[in-house]
Amino acid sequence: MKKNLKLISAAIMASCALMLAGCSGSGSEETTAAQAEASGENTEASAEGSEASKDEASAEAEGDETQAADTPNIDAIKEKGKLVLGTSADYPPYEFHTQIDGVDTIVGFDISIAQYFADGLGVELEIVDMPFDSLLIDLSQGGKLDIVMAGLTPDEERKKAADFTDILFENFQIVMIRKEDADKLTSVESLQGHKVGAQTGSMPYDLAVESVGAENVVGLGKSQDLVMELKNGNIDAIFTNTMSAEPFVKANDDLMIQDIGLPASDGGNAAAVGKGKTDLVDYCNEKIAELKESGMLDEFIVEAQELANQE
Repeated sequence: MKKNLKLISAAIMASCALMLAGCSGSGSEETTAAQAEASGENTEASAEGSEASKDEASAEAEGDETQAADTPNIDAIKEKGKLVLGTSADYPPYEFHTQIDGVDTIVGFDISIAQYFADGLGVELEIVDMPFDSLLIDLSQGGKLDIVMAGLTPDEERKKAADFTDILFENFQIVMIRKEDADKLTSVESLQGHKVGAQTGSMPYDLAVESVGAENVVGLGKSQDLVMELKNGNIDAIFTNTMSAEPFVKANDDLMIQDIGLPASDGGNAAAVGKGKTDLVDYCNEKIAELKESGMLDEFIVEAQELANQE
């Protein structure tokens, strides 16, 4: 009996040992599986973090490359060996076409100033002639222009598309009319109901619209075309400024300048460059200061006016 009890007790103890071993093995397997799963999650998270860092670094590098590509500076101008000027060469004495030694040449004091900029950089000046209202569009959309000079007034709207240099000089707003209308067209009020003209995209155009209403304003891209419209009687006045009107008045005995009480100054003229090109703006400002201090700016204006009067 005792022997049987001993056998039973041994069997029970063996069974318990097996059960304990089984329980221990199950817990170990679960722990190992949990650890493996956690390790996998950490590895995956680490991989994702690494990829994110790579993407971020790549995006940053691409951003730097894009910024560098979109912001040509003085070094880039020197590397290509030319300063590309955008202008509308129909605005004497600022910029206009004339014959020099039998060759059609764009001249004017804006051109002389731009040449001074190019000479200081040791590069050639390349001139691109285009409609006035396309100049800042081309400059702001990353075209091939480095700088724009076309009797530009740096108003708030234009500053959205370009950065500007210091003011070169101020001008005065007037109208150009036929001499036969001198006693009739003497004020803004006297122009009401009349058709007037102005260069599209210019400050005088905005003044014309403000003065007589958009329905009475004829906008054209070239000053010469406006003068022909005036001489032919299709318009009765051209909104412009004294600097631009003088060559046409001297070349046409039937035309005159009339002060009708428009704002005295147009705010001045400056050169435009692409947004963010601060090094080019600073360089141009240094050269503008040199031109003013030396008196060369006045010489450029006189020379351009003399050339315009020969047309």
